[in-house]
Amino acid sequence: MSTFTTSDGTDIFYKDWGSGQPVVFSHGWPLNADTWDGQARLVAENGFRAVAHDRRGHGRSGQPWQGNHMDQYADDLAELIETLNLNDVILVGHSTGGGEVARYIGRHGTSRVAKAVLLGAVPPLMLKTDANPEGTPIDAFDGIRSGVEADRSQFYWDLSEAFFGFNRPGATESEGMRRAFWLWSMQVGLKGAYDCIKQFSETDFTEDLARIDVPTLVAHGDDDQIVPIGAAALKTAQLVKDATLKVYPGAPHGLVGEFEKAFNADLLDFIRS
Repeated sequence: MSTFTTSDGTDIFYKDWGSGQPVVFSHGWPLNADTWDGQARLVAENGFRAVAHDRRGHGRSGQPWQGNHMDQYADDLAELIETLNLNDVILVGHSTGGGEVARYIGRHGTSRVAKAVLLGAVPPLMLKTDANPEGTPIDAFDGIRSGVEADRSQFYWDLSEAFFGFNRPGATESEGMRRAFWLWSMQVGLKGAYDCIKQFSETDFTEDLARIDVPTLVAHGDDDQIVPIGAAALKTAQLVKDATLKVYPGAPHGLVGEFEKAFNADLLDFIRS
């Protein structure tokens, strides 16, 4: 198992597959690097080096009491990139991972970065405010906190249904996907999971997006029930200088089946271009 230790003593697990230009994946909450296995294998089989880590508190990484915040997540990503001495990196982030990518660039710049991909990503700001009326009310995030505190096992199982859009008429449910979501979710520590809710919902990434000066693919499903597109990709594409917006009609937050195939094709086209 590959790990490195951050400056504050936290062990971070990562996968490192293939060789070539590095593609570094950041996962969503409350999951881990395994959620990127399909895309990591795809890029590694097509001449790229796939690197995917478990965010602190999640998966096989350490579960520190301190440091479960967006700045530290971005700094951990920076230490991973520096430890492996990666350059000309293509950063790919889903959901909270998209926030991690944006904050990484906001704090560390693009000297090591060639491109970025934000999939179903939380920037610029999930929370509904006077300045962000398209956002999600705080009650929804309080409900997530309550669910995680009260019975996280049942909460994650229930969340998996909307995450993949299996609650939509005509959707073909995969119990296997739901079980995988639950399994990965149960690996995040309670402290890390709880702290991360505030980070993905209340962090304002507007200034980070303005600092992205590399080609960026902004991809999002327009039936995303977890990160609604109106407060996310549609705004992000306007804030990033060199952004290409790709909207998947009817697609949920977690891409499965034909939606995932469409994204994989777009990802490969983008990183090859």
